[in-house]
Amino acid sequence: MSNVQLKEYINEKVALISDRLAVYADVQEVPDTLRNAMAYSLLAGGKRLRPLFVLATLESFGKPIEPGIPVGCAVEMIHTYSLIHDDLPAMDDDDFRRGKPTNHKVYGEAMAILAGDALLTYAFETVCEAQAYNIPADSILKIVRELSSYAGARGMVGGQCADMEGENTRLTLEQLQYIHQHKTADLLVFCVRAGAILAGAEERQLALLTRYANNIGLAFQIQDDILDVTGDEMKIGKPVGSDEKSSKSTYPSLIGMEESQATLQRLVDEANEALTAAGLTDTSILRALATFVIERDH
Repeated sequence: MSNVQLKEYINEKVALISDRLAVYADVQEVPDTLRNAMAYSLLAGGKRLRPLFVLATLESFGKPIEPGIPVGCAVEMIHTYSLIHDDLPAMDDDDFRRGKPTNHKVYGEAMAILAGDALLTYAFETVCEAQAYNIPADSILKIVRELSSYAGARGMVGGQCADMEGENTRLTLEQLQYIHQHKTADLLVFCVRAGAILAGAEERQLALLTRYANNIGLAFQIQDDILDVTGDEMKIGKPVGSDEKSSKSTYPSLIGMEESQATLQRLVDEANEALTAAGLTDTSILRALATFVIERDH
């Protein structure tokens, strides 16, 4: 798949997800202020990379993407709730997100907390809508269980905890990998696994796709670390070198830039090997997304 084709694919699917998120954001029978606070962050934009992996995985099995849309939107709800809470004064204390004032700066801290809580729980209701596409109930149950695990204390929240406790500390590479794996990669792993479960994957295929997603998720965060050193401030949305200034451990700070880039390439190569072994109908989109992760500039 060429870069032009990938860009067209991403634009088409992002528009599809964004349109559905706008429908979900107009949630009824809740206080107006809460609805507005939820929608403010949910519709604030972003790469929508996680839903892309749900849809691309379904397509890799030759399956229709429609059942993946509510699942992908649910992941965006969870990702958004985590950003709202991350930005709070008790966490990262950020004033801006994606070029806009953060949720608590607009709606206040209490309402921002409630908006995050609401999006988290709304996500599980949204996942269940996949059953409307004749997805077996046991597959939906498996997806719900995996989402709670990958997004919870064993997954994203545990990674956020380790990241917070590791501030202003020289971490080991193993500790940093734990943070990257759980804070960032786990939701992406869920997306690929969810797409595979919706597609009716065999256990062998599911294991290989999990290996692919683990590698891509870790590569995504390593590229973020690299961009903090080499990126364009206007594109990455934060000052270059901000990690170093805040004494934050990163792959370049622990193993150097050259070794970080080599690790990045190795992870993607191993991910593509797993795709080959999985014996899917068409892996071109998943391979192109893997390349996109390590070549992106923001």
